[in-house]
Amino acid sequence: MTVIEINNLTKAYGKKRGISNVNLRVNRGEIFGFIGPNGAGKSTTIKVLLNFIFPSSGEAKILGMDCVTETDKIKESIGYVPSEVRYYDNMTVEELLNYAKSFKKNVDDTYMKELCKTFEVELTKNVSELSLGNKKKVAIVQALIHKPKLLILDEPTNGLDPLMQQKLFKTLLKIREEGTTIFLSSHNLTEVEEFCDRVAIIKEGKIIEVRSIEDLLIEEKKLSEVFMTYYEGEGK
Repeated sequence: MTVIEINNLTKAYGKKRGISNVNLRVNRGEIFGFIGPNGAGKSTTIKVLLNFIFPSSGEAKILGMDCVTETDKIKESIGYVPSEVRYYDNMTVEELLNYAKSFKKNVDDTYMKELCKTFEVELTKNVSELSLGNKKKVAIVQALIHKPKLLILDEPTNGLDPLMQQKLFKTLLKIREEGTTIFLSSHNLTEVEEFCDRVAIIKEGKIIEVRSIEDLLIEEKKLSEVFMTYYEGEGK
């Protein structure tokens, strides 16, 4: 089953580059990596998938539903962790999670408590007191409380210490086994190579290659080598 389907997707910002004719398929149960430098189009693609911005042309579907016309239904089944986490400062973490829970169906309170324990989330703290890393941990818990069918992660390890990064990927592997599909945008090529099944490389708003990590291992190549080939101009 295809969980994410993107067909000839274009987002133009006038003279400023967005994305152009992006085509991508992400299958159920994959951990799919999405890499490229700043300004390559990663965040624009994610924002279109989440219906934060409208495409100029083309289409994107999640779980067979159109990302523009059926976004309400889509958001019932997905979780999202942004690269930069912003919350209302005058709420406690517990209030924030309960507020998030009110938008979801069939949230298991026991599971939510387990996630808070795993990621060492302090429920009584005010959001204004949280560091970048602690806000990111809250965002991860918020994204997982309803056991989403698709989890979209935009630079999820930014701000997390190495131990918490390990806990995150241990959790991701576990929920993947339970059927969750994971779309991971990251600058960390090592974590993409270690945990992802396939990876798409985007450059100047266009997908230039989609590779399976297994193929790279067979070819005895590192993802960093493939990435640098394109970004040094040799792959043009």
